[in-house]
Amino acid sequence: MADARALQARLDLQRHAFACDPHPTAQVRRERLARLATLTRHHRDEIIQAIAQDFGHRATAETRLAEIDIVLQALRYTRRHLKRWMRPQRAAVPWRQKPASARLHYQPLGVVGIIAPGSYPWHLALLPAVDALAAGNRVMIKPSERTPATSELMARLIAHHFTPEELCVTPGDAAFGAAFAALPFDHLLFSGSARVGREVARAAAANLTPITLVLGGKSPAIVADDADLSHAARRIALGKWFNAGQSCLAPDHVLIDASRVPAFIEALREAVNAFYPDGTASKDYTAILGTPQHARLQAMLAQARDHGCRIIPLDERETPRQDAKLPPTLIIDPSEGLDVMQEEILGPWLPVIGVRDFEAALTYVNDRAHVNAGPHPLMLYAFTRDPALRQRILTRTHSGGVVFDDTLWQSAVPALPFGGVGESGTGSYHGEAGFQRFSHRRSVLVTSRHSATARLAPPWRRWMLRLFGP
Repeated sequence: MADARALQARLDLQRHAFACDPHPTAQVRRERLARLATLTRHHRDEIIQAIAQDFGHRATAETRLAEIDIVLQALRYTRRHLKRWMRPQRAAVPWRQKPASARLHYQPLGVVGIIAPGSYPWHLALLPAVDALAAGNRVMIKPSERTPATSELMARLIAHHFTPEELCVTPGDAAFGAAFAALPFDHLLFSGSARVGREVARAAAANLTPITLVLGGKSPAIVADDADLSHAARRIALGKWFNAGQSCLAPDHVLIDASRVPAFIEALREAVNAFYPDGTASKDYTAILGTPQHARLQAMLAQARDHGCRIIPLDERETPRQDAKLPPTLIIDPSEGLDVMQEEILGPWLPVIGVRDFEAALTYVNDRAHVNAGPHPLMLYAFTRDPALRQRILTRTHSGGVVFDDTLWQSAVPALPFGGVGESGTGSYHGEAGFQRFSHRRSVLVTSRHSATARLAPPWRRWMLRLFGP
């Protein structure tokens, strides 16, 4: 109860501040974004250390690329384009209503709440905050309880650089997070699992709070017959074992012609050995975040082994039982009923599924969503240079996004919206899409006393209805 009252008090404080300044200028917004960039840039080493502490071991390069650089890049891009995004947009007016004029104004919503997961604790908390601040809103962030060191650092740094009326961080446990989701925000963004996303959506519905959900979606990677296996294996290996697979964007399973599976396995092994020559002992290989997730992944692998799946560890060295790291491992042709095919993996297991041909791969992706009532992928990866095959993927499948001949890096393109479709999420953000997501597009019509519509009034005449009809 005390937590709920404290949260409500924070919300009330931001609401009052927003009411006093409901449409901050571009200069004010850019200055807020500059402060966010300053704290991220100047405290880079502290951020790296805090995230490494939470994970047990987090590859420094991964934290720099996926947590710090991506936020700084988004801030730079947003500050550069903000004035253009804020300009009213002209809208067409039917000739019958001229000389009236119409336009769209982008109006801040008010107070935006953000609930972030632990997989990328800095990036997934602050990147939506960039868009929300750019749109002129006040922002409250609930970071993950699974990353206490990062959450504490974020709260301390933001409290030093921002007033609580502008931007604040409210760390707490899962129950605290439930109270946060139940607040009557003007918009609420949640990133995380579909299970928790449903709970957040129910809590938000009680207040009719608009929501953006960025969920999972078991993103497939299709390797077509014309794909270079070595290239495909390297890019899939990078996307899968970056952050040890703990990413909603990680390739979840691979679909490839069954005759090419043996060669693909060897290509993956070569890629993994090149990336991590010391195996899981490599400083570039990240640990699993938290004991519960570690146990869940072990149970998932044990179930696949018990059901007769071929399990292929790509790191042959023995991993200590107490080690928080789990090795890159392939699961060959798992059946649909296994947890590894029903749940988002978020770990270093990679199912490799042999299919008859490219058409069978497309059918597999579509059947999972349409026939088996599963989620559409958050991201679909496809390795092919054939323009016709690429077009078939774009027209025959649904996903939050598509990447050809690579993985992961679409999230580093600020101009591309990021979000899912169906059960993989609702709404998107990043760049101008994020600015619009956290704004109200207000319709404005300015009429003239000389407009033809001024004559449109009872008593209704037949000629009048014909004139103004379609």
